Amino acid sequence: MIAVLQPFLQKGVYFKLNMQSKPSSLDLQLLESKQLMVLFLLSRKELHLLSLYQHLSKKIMEIDTHIGCAMSGLNADARTMIDHARLEAQSHRFTYNEPQPVEACTQAICDLALRFGEDRKGRREDAMSRPFGVSLLIGGLDVKNGVKQPYLWHTDPSGTYLRYDAKAIGAGSEGAQTALQEAYNKSMTLKEAEKLALSTLKQVMEEKISSTNVEIASVTQDRLFRIYSVQETQEIIDSL
Repeated sequence: MIAVLQPFLQKGVYFKLNMQSKPSSLDLQLLESKQLMVLFLLSRKELHLLSLYQHLSKKIMEIDTHIGCAMSGLNADARTMIDHARLEAQSHRFTYNEPQPVEACTQAICDLALRFGEDRKGRREDAMSRPFGVSLLIGGLDVKNGVKQPYLWHTDPSGTYLRYDAKAIGAGSEGAQTALQEAYNKSMTLKEAEKLALSTLKQVMEEKISSTNVEIASVTQDRLFRIYSVQETQEIIDSL
């Protein structure tokens, strides 16, 4: 039995890629809740000797005010895909005067991934020499029938995307999936989801978790996407 609740394939093409999408330096978890909390992201940061360049290794990023994204894999590839998603989101706002649905944003990212191997009709600038070596977790708020609802999607390097209620990727994801399967439920509050994600990460990380190696973000109905401050993160860790 898999560790997530009600996964299903919306669109995509399956094919095999001999690429590693789970680097050993990263753990990510996302949770979807029925309360005001819509998305929960938790990432293990890579520590660098030069803090000047720490912004280049960000693992959690904003796509739009209502959509967040976490990555596992090659940072350069992830930035390319997220920049593409941001352009698509802003184009949608400009054209339709409304936020882009989370699934449409996810599909735009996977359409870019599927360009590998396509005949670009002589346009060398669009040609891709290899697939993108990154998996993404994308989550946010959509309005369905006048009600805001949370959506969580996982993409892989093949361009396939699936919807999940809870998902873990990266190093130690197998153990994290088992923990989520046992403890996750749709009626969780934001505080409960924060504690579950941190306690799950604590089980699979080799070193002690702290505000210096853990990063948390959420998308809520009231505050939309935001990344927690170091102080907020430490307070959650202390409450475990």
